Amino acid sequence: MRILRKHHRVLIQGITGKQGTFWTERMQAYGTNVVGGVNPKKAGTSHCNVPVHASAVDAMKDGDGFESSIMFIPPLGVKAAALDAIEAGAKNICILTEHIPVQDVMYVMAAAKERGTMITGPNTAGSVTVGECFQGFMPAFNERIFKRGRVGVMSRSGSLGTLMCQNIVSAGYGQSAFIGIGGDPIIGTTTRDALQALDQFEGTDCVVMVGEIGGSMEEDAADYAATMAKPVFAFIAGGAAPAGKKMGHAGAIVMGDKGTYASKKKALEAAGVTVLDTPSHVGDALHEVLG
Repeated sequence: MRILRKHHRVLIQGITGKQGTFWTERMQAYGTNVVGGVNPKKAGTSHCNVPVHASAVDAMKDGDGFESSIMFIPPLGVKAAALDAIEAGAKNICILTEHIPVQDVMYVMAAAKERGTMITGPNTAGSVTVGECFQGFMPAFNERIFKRGRVGVMSRSGSLGTLMCQNIVSAGYGQSAFIGIGGDPIIGTTTRDALQALDQFEGTDCVVMVGEIGGSMEEDAADYAATMAKPVFAFIAGGAAPAGKKMGHAGAIVMGDKGTYASKKKALEAAGVTVLDTPSHVGDALHEVLG
């Protein structure tokens, strides 16, 4: 995956809706380079001080185009909107929406892979490049949660990711970037993808991973963590969940011994990752490594 930077040109699909408007204004105020929006019914108008287009394809043809698309689109409209962005040549698509039909997600992922488009989400809160820009609905502008620093953070959960970032700032540290990968069973950016992106991201001294029971993404990421020179810390939510319990995210389903808290902790610790008992322990862990 590629971390969003302030020079990247961003298109907002669904810009004129209530949520699209609210968060576009905040992204612009923070530094995100929003160059246009999409709403077929309002094409030719201006919204949030940028032009509104009938489609992503039209937006790419007009002016300087865009590199990334952020989608504030209802579940049943995501497939068409994503295919529009892929056809337009978007390099990155951030799908914030949850409750998208699984067959639609599978179709979009296949189309994106065929065209070389990277996808974050579905069901993601977005990402933050601290002090530069953000996408989605993470509270990048809240200095009690995000402060410029050298800790990279990735999370399947937006709320737990926000809590972890708040604990990092409360402990006297800050973040280089935050990546929310999303909590659905089928997502475009995996835990390993995000870990690798943060490992390679400039100004990052260590990485904090927020995972949860279900699936095997944390175990897969452990293979990469074992090759890293930078310290990695992890918190895995759901350690006290009963066997077979489905948690808040659609992807948090444990099948047999796969995806359990014990299996994830074992794999991560074997790779040299420090597994935290609670998010509140991150400050002490960072102090030991960063001072």
